[in-house]
Amino acid sequence: MNNSLLIKNIKQLVGIDENGRLLRKGSEMAELSGIENAFIYCKDGLIEAYGKMEDISTIDIETSNVTELDATNKTVLPSFVDSHTHLVFAATREEEFVMRIKGKSYEEIAAAGGGILNSAKKLQAMSEDELFDAALARLNEVISYGTGAIEIKSGYGLTVNDEIKMLRVIKRLKEVSPITIKATFLGAHAFPMEYKYDHQAYIKLIIEEMLPQIAAENLADYCDVFCDQGFYNPEETSQVLEAAAQYGLKAKIHGNELGYTGGVQTAVKHKALSVDHLEYTGDAEIDCLKNSQTMPVALPNCSFFLGIPYAPFRKMIDAGLPVCIASDYNPGSSPNGRMGFVISLACTQMKLTPEEAINASTINGAYALELSHTHGSISKGKIANLIITKPISSLAFIPYNFGSDVIESVVVNGNLM
Repeated sequence: MNNSLLIKNIKQLVGIDENGRLLRKGSEMAELSGIENAFIYCKDGLIEAYGKMEDISTIDIETSNVTELDATNKTVLPSFVDSHTHLVFAATREEEFVMRIKGKSYEEIAAAGGGILNSAKKLQAMSEDELFDAALARLNEVISYGTGAIEIKSGYGLTVNDEIKMLRVIKRLKEVSPITIKATFLGAHAFPMEYKYDHQAYIKLIIEEMLPQIAAENLADYCDVFCDQGFYNPEETSQVLEAAAQYGLKAKIHGNELGYTGGVQTAVKHKALSVDHLEYTGDAEIDCLKNSQTMPVALPNCSFFLGIPYAPFRKMIDAGLPVCIASDYNPGSSPNGRMGFVISLACTQMKLTPEEAINASTINGAYALELSHTHGSISKGKIANLIITKPISSLAFIPYNFGSDVIESVVVNGNLM
């Protein structure tokens, strides 16, 4: 690995922030500062300096052990921060894909033992080492697509042993990953079949057995609950989040994917870092979010794959809110971790501009994972995780060219991968 990297002759260096912003909201989301004919210098894994090529001689650059890269006609931007994934899973679920084609709804598939319960059954039969190997391959895949920090959830275990198994896999991934990983406990993802008519018994299992062991082994950063129609109601969600808070686990919420079910209000009540999905978001939810520190997160891959509504992010941005987009990489509703496609969907289906979509997938993604100080923008002292595109005509070409990847290479911790 090289100690320093110098990228020169960059057509456009974008995503620059010199004001220490933690997020962008409302009209700020359309602002994406950039420099044409630029350079960026990375040293010891961090961004050391950047600017116009005409000013490169004013920078103290090491003459030995430096890798130089010419980026003529190429764009450089901060790596994506994917704040919502289910990267650890046992098997794909293409049989459910076919069921949906034939007319079955997400709820009907779940009620028949498919969906999350299907993934749980398959995961329970797989060893920790097998899960780790499969997840590591997926992690390397998304890094090659430009992801420079990521969140990974549990939630396909749904027993004490299997939720712990998943979180141990994520902890092992943290130890070998070149990018930052945040772990989220999502034991409250669904109710196992044996607890279908006794929700409190399963919640008691989460609170009295899962959470103490997770805390003892330091296995999670956050706690998430699927607060939605047919899953956890707001009262049940509050029970789990209040217990998790006793162990220092901050809240995240899956909410309003399947209806107006109080997920947003519950997220704000618990000062959640983010509330994710939001396919059903009206004026009441928007007003609630305006008075909070909770980041709204949309998962456009899921809307695309399931054929459900997209979160009304145009309306939310125009109301002054910050918004974030993430991949929701999972085997059931979003078998795709390529953030470039997520950006395309945000532009084509949700009417975000390319600049808004990139801010939603970089600095606002970093906010949703408490990483704004180190990730999400081009700033001196931040971790040098960068995307270098192929020669492209403009920034808009990234979402425009949705059918192929415009990323030529990625930089992780100042190293060209």
